[in-house]
Amino acid sequence: MTFADNIFKENINQIMTFGCTPDNARPKYKDGTKALSKYITDVKMKFDISKGQIPITTLRPVYVKKAIEEILWIYQDQTSDLSILENRGVNWWKPWALEDNTIGQRYGRTVKNYNIVNRTLKLLEENPYNRRSIMNLWQYTDLDTPAKLPPCAYEILFDVRKVNGVVYLDGALHQRSSDFLVAGLGLNQIQYLSLQMMFAKHLGFEVGTFSWNPMNLHIYDRHFNQAHELLRRYGSNTEPKFYLDVPNETNFYDITADDFKLEDYEPDLPQLKFELAE
Repeated sequence: MTFADNIFKENINQIMTFGCTPDNARPKYKDGTKALSKYITDVKMKFDISKGQIPITTLRPVYVKKAIEEILWIYQDQTSDLSILENRGVNWWKPWALEDNTIGQRYGRTVKNYNIVNRTLKLLEENPYNRRSIMNLWQYTDLDTPAKLPPCAYEILFDVRKVNGVVYLDGALHQRSSDFLVAGLGLNQIQYLSLQMMFAKHLGFEVGTFSWNPMNLHIYDRHFNQAHELLRRYGSNTEPKFYLDVPNETNFYDITADDFKLEDYEPDLPQLKFELAE
């Protein structure tokens, strides 16, 4: 198995063996049944990208390009208009659409509202060692406006290290909640690692470490069979390679999903299906 597969399987096993079950549940399946789960809290997973530790599972396929297109929709397009996201080939936000075909004042609209990307890049350009490079989508003014879901991945922090003359950009993604088997086995991590890579290229830095910190890491009850199937799988013995194939100091807004390369990615088949909890 890969470095990431070992970490992911360990946490699946922790949830299935020791996970708690909530007394009540907000999410429901399409048939109206409450979506109960098993969960663990305050989880940290760390990957040294400079050493080839890529946070993506090979226990099942991950839709990497669609994941990157979504992150570009949030941080480049800076909108919550689902028609723009659908033009990028991604349609998994439809259950949370409002009447205006947006997800409300969330994600990309929050990024635009507070000029989050440009302010963070400016901080890093003016003083890479400022210790204040924080991108936070949990803005209460925005959360008070109508929407069906607040941000799950809500904050990423950047910090900079210089080692033997090489400047590394490190990143840490904080999530309040993660549907582990659906989005947490590499999709959310690849998204925010992609964002970190884009920032690093814009600044002319190397990518260092990436950490993923979900507070509530859960597996829904209708995903338990898939969890056991993933625990039986071995994945690949080859570490995938993931990189951004553009020159240093390429402008952040000029980078596209096609600029990212994923090589030696050999996930186990067949793909697993999951009933979405909304």
